[in-house]
Amino acid sequence: MDSLIQWFSYGLTGWSWLALLAVALATTHFTIICVTVYLHRCQAHRALTLHPAVAHVFRAWLWLSTGMVTREWAAIHRKHHAKCETEEDPHSPQTRGLPEVLWRGAELYRDAAKDSEITARYGHGCPDDWIERHLYSKHSALGVSLLLVIEVLLFGVAGVAVWTVQMMWIPFFAAGVINGVGHFWGYRNFQSPDTSRNILPWGIVVGGEELHNNHHAFATSPKLSSRWYEFDVGWLYIRVLAFFGLAHPRALPPALRSNPLKVEIDAETVQAVMSAKYELQAKLTRLCRKAQDRLEGARLQAVSALRTDFEAIWTQRGLTVEQVISALQDWCQKAEASGVQALSDFSTRLRSLTLQSA
Repeated sequence: MDSLIQWFSYGLTGWSWLALLAVALATTHFTIICVTVYLHRCQAHRALTLHPAVAHVFRAWLWLSTGMVTREWAAIHRKHHAKCETEEDPHSPQTRGLPEVLWRGAELYRDAAKDSEITARYGHGCPDDWIERHLYSKHSALGVSLLLVIEVLLFGVAGVAVWTVQMMWIPFFAAGVINGVGHFWGYRNFQSPDTSRNILPWGIVVGGEELHNNHHAFATSPKLSSRWYEFDVGWLYIRVLAFFGLAHPRALPPALRSNPLKVEIDAETVQAVMSAKYELQAKLTRLCRKAQDRLEGARLQAVSALRTDFEAIWTQRGLTVEQVISALQDWCQKAEASGVQALSDFSTRLRSLTLQSA
């Protein structure tokens, strides 16, 4: 009887509450990394490829710790980007309200997952092997039940508490905080056509997803940090995996270079500018703000108009390359005639831009 009580209290391991706290923190952190590296960057955005063995470790743990189906999660997230901030966005705080997304984020995912049209339209390219069809997708709730049994056996009644923390972690931090607060509060590096914001410059607790505005500006980049002071722990893990040949990042945010001999705006300029338009818009905004502090009257109005006109070029859909070239040429001529040195210098650099060779 005493041994039964002992097992019920401490499980097979007999670990202290400090050890159990470490287990809870380590496993929830690993779950976050599985979500950001595998589900988000690898599956939803194809920003990197993973060694099959590593990918399957991530899939298996997500089945145990969240019960999320890869194809459904990727499809819902892709629709979020395609329909961002509209009524069709599965989890926008702008249309549903922050409390709804923050506290019911996981339920919004489950509701969207019931719509087979979303999965059929946006869920292409996700795993569809035997184990996915017959276990991970077909019995998605079995994994979390199995994890509960394992942790009760290992840790006794305290295993229920560890399991509860694990079950709450992703719904609150990933589904609630990132999808909710990440579109409501924080700072913006880039004027992306949505309300995405960087919650913090150090992405550790939610695996780098805190840098949400950076992600929306460069959705296919495996790296979410942009400024020198920002840190993306998910990118750190990707670099470690890449060092051992277990991951292959695909496309980082574009690297621009200036060719001093290039003075004409052409298709190469358009390609470079379109690849880094949010970065350039952010730089132009900073230059305009500094210039406005020293200007007044007509020049002040000209600076404001030039910033608006530059952003307007990229909001017009369906423009041909020739039309973009013409619009950029017109903008550069106005900037150089404005009499504002900072804008003239920006125009000169714009004309010389090309994409950095790989």
